[in-house]
Amino acid sequence: MSFALPYTDEHRAFRETVRRFVEREVVPHHREWENQGRVPRELWRKAGELGFLCPALPAEYGGGGGDFLLSTIVTEELCWAGATGPLFYLHSDIVAPYLLHYGTEEQKRKWLPRMASGQTISGICMTEPGAGSDVAAIRTRAVRKSGRDGDDFVISGQKIFISNGQIADLFLVAAKTDPEAGAKGVSLVLVESDRPGFARGRNLEKIGMHAQDTSELFFDEVRVPASNLLGAEGKGFGYLMSQLPQERLLVAIGAVAAAESAIKWTLDYVRDRKAFGAPLAEKQHVRFALTEAHTEVTIGRAFLDHCIALHLEGELDTATASMAKYWLSDMQNRVIDACLQLHGGYGYMWEYPIARAWADARVQRIYGGANEIMKEIIARKLFEGR
Repeated sequence: MSFALPYTDEHRAFRETVRRFVEREVVPHHREWENQGRVPRELWRKAGELGFLCPALPAEYGGGGGDFLLSTIVTEELCWAGATGPLFYLHSDIVAPYLLHYGTEEQKRKWLPRMASGQTISGICMTEPGAGSDVAAIRTRAVRKSGRDGDDFVISGQKIFISNGQIADLFLVAAKTDPEAGAKGVSLVLVESDRPGFARGRNLEKIGMHAQDTSELFFDEVRVPASNLLGAEGKGFGYLMSQLPQERLLVAIGAVAAAESAIKWTLDYVRDRKAFGAPLAEKQHVRFALTEAHTEVTIGRAFLDHCIALHLEGELDTATASMAKYWLSDMQNRVIDACLQLHGGYGYMWEYPIARAWADARVQRIYGGANEIMKEIIARKLFEGR
């Protein structure tokens, strides 16, 4: 943990509470959740009762009224434990801020307290089978229809790779309200999961993150009131772009925490494991490999904390957040792969946390915007000054 960030005694007490919760309520059950393919709703309610959901949300909307460091703490503690199933940050630090920043007062008072308590679980629907990281290319339609039954949007289309897709009650859906306008035709609409015409596909089988449910979702003329529009019509692309730096910073936070844990597990392993009559920790190659990994993670932690400090001041720009997301997730994969190698054959066994961390890490280079897209964003600023 860095001492450069403005952690207070309250932050440290919060961390200890989160750590005990993770040790008691998450770690003993995570393998079972991996087999089930999802985290039980009861865990969300327990987390909400203790203030671990939406901790940075203003208290007037049911949140903790704290700063982004509280969100950082929750994400770090889960990732340090290798617990990738409870994807709290998606709910608390991605979906909730959209509602807070762009929602009407009615929308905020209706949904945010329920999200903070864990009564309502949320997800965000951006990715489509044919669009990937290109949000402007989405094909899901939201057609406005007015009549005797009211003023509604009728949504048709499908989304894929949606985290919390099996358990969420509320989805923030990116849809085209003006198909001819490109990015300027994208709007954000809130869709409740009990709406007629909404359907969940199967829980997708992934390489890693087995305890985190991920789905394809279908919208077959799902009718929602026009009051479910989030912000202004046609402004959705801009809203998404303005919130993506925090999402990418959260990916980076998880990357560093996971890499730090991998080194800790590997140090414990090489100290205990013997080969040719001596502990692996006495072999020069092993010591150098871990030294290199430790150095990478230490440098990564310094850059991450710099980015968090910028974000706390409202100064984290898109290019810098993209640097953090791409470089630190790449670093996470390099470090965990090196640590798995030092475990030998045991590193390939699912019962060892390093094996699960290796499988979980791979998606970090893809979601939140593929790392190749991150490089393009950085290059635009580097070469074009924007």
